[in-house]
Amino acid sequence: MRALRILLVVVVILGGIFVIVDRVAVNIAEGEAADRLKATENLAATPDVSIKGFPFLTQVAGGSLDEVQVGIEGYEAGTGDGAETIRIGDLRADMKGVDFSSDFSSAVADSATGTATVAYDELLKTAKSEPTQVAPGVTAKVIGLSDGGNGKIKVAVEVETALGTLPEPVSVLSSVTVVDGDTVRVQADALPEFGGVELAESRVRRITDFEQKIDGLPGGIRLDKVEAARNGVDITVTGSDVRLVG
Repeated sequence: MRALRILLVVVVILGGIFVIVDRVAVNIAEGEAADRLKATENLAATPDVSIKGFPFLTQVAGGSLDEVQVGIEGYEAGTGDGAETIRIGDLRADMKGVDFSSDFSSAVADSATGTATVAYDELLKTAKSEPTQVAPGVTAKVIGLSDGGNGKIKVAVEVETALGTLPEPVSVLSSVTVVDGDTVRVQADALPEFGGVELAESRVRRITDFEQKIDGLPGGIRLDKVEAARNGVDITVTGSDVRLVG
């Protein structure tokens, strides 16, 4: 019995040492992956990288990690217009089946899902913020975007007629969708009258409807779904064969 107790104590001690070594190793790996991702994506700040699953060392021995979670604040995504960018306030990605090279210079995930948030003032950059003539003596421009409830965006349109600017902006409830995996589209559900003037639908939609392209996301992930929220639009992202580093 005494020998068995000693054996159990030794096993517990060795198990504790293994856990400590494993956790130290995973912390070092997370820091290294974060630094490499920062350099690869030219990020202003170091991203959050969390390697899931235990034990970590056996995953390393097999050359594949079960799950890696990445968080990036303030990511500057492309818009397809050269130097123009759109800021993503919060980008989170959950990557599964991450295979990495022997020298850890590259890592590719079988699949990835996540979320991104784009503030309304960022999305507003692509709307008709300059006065546009919609009829003789009538101009209009989008001056604000906000949460319209039930997944809709409320578009505020300032209208100016020959008699002056309307005292209150015209509000339009719009649906928001993803097109072609890289574009957010905003379309009015119903068309308002501008200053009591009935206009052709095509003229009104020149103001109320617009699209914002968002491309160049890390690792080649793409937009999947989008919904209006309190402070901006919440986007679901997805991808396969997503390159984490390298």
